[in-house]
Amino acid sequence: MLQTARPNPLDTEAAVRTELAAAFRAAYDYGWNREIFNHITARLPGGDRFLMNPLGLGWNEITASNLVTVGLDGTALAPAGAALAPAGLNFHSGILRARPDVNCVLHVHATAGAVISALQCGLMILDQSGCILHEEVGSHAFEGFAVEEDEVPRILRDLGDRHALLMHNHGLLTIGGSIAEAFVWMRRLVAACELQERIMATGGAIRPVPREALEATRREFLQREKGRAPSRAEWDFHLRQALANHPDLRD
Repeated sequence: MLQTARPNPLDTEAAVRTELAAAFRAAYDYGWNREIFNHITARLPGGDRFLMNPLGLGWNEITASNLVTVGLDGTALAPAGAALAPAGLNFHSGILRARPDVNCVLHVHATAGAVISALQCGLMILDQSGCILHEEVGSHAFEGFAVEEDEVPRILRDLGDRHALLMHNHGLLTIGGSIAEAFVWMRRLVAACELQERIMATGGAIRPVPREALEATRREFLQREKGRAPSRAEWDFHLRQALANHPDLRD
């Protein structure tokens, strides 16, 4: 499907840096990643560069100034020669290069997401809040560390026009036209995985949400989003929390 270029909704590099650093801190606080691995990337104004976390820093250590500027070809531009994780660099740059409508890519190995990604049944939508994920989550087969360029087209194929991807035996990925959008899709996806994990752990019979109700509730969610930037109000809450809890992220 041909994608239409979407300008970055944040019009200055400083704004992108601050919001991306806040996304890392909020994700750390929510327990999505407590290691030095995984990535959130965000396109900079102009479209031909993006920001990425350097290899070796925990997500609780990310600040606006220590994010690395990277070219769409995967070259670290500033600071030049900065260490970047090969697998993350490969598919993040590949997605941003192929999808000009995408301004943020978020990938985590949150435990609940890894659990659901390893189940044959995959993700199950089991509550009202999860209904917005109906038909929004693709699946991608595990191929080992995602360091080979030829895997990127398969990731893009399996993602399609959705906002989320369940990477089998691996983790979770979301995209968005903004940091806000990608972050909120990930929050919804992690929450759905956590809920499914807890429900399955009870051993009780699972009551599925009827397809008609899934579709109707999803339509209601989408209707509610019309006329405003996707996910912005919800992200603003997470952003305020991150700025209040971690004022150093602006550094």
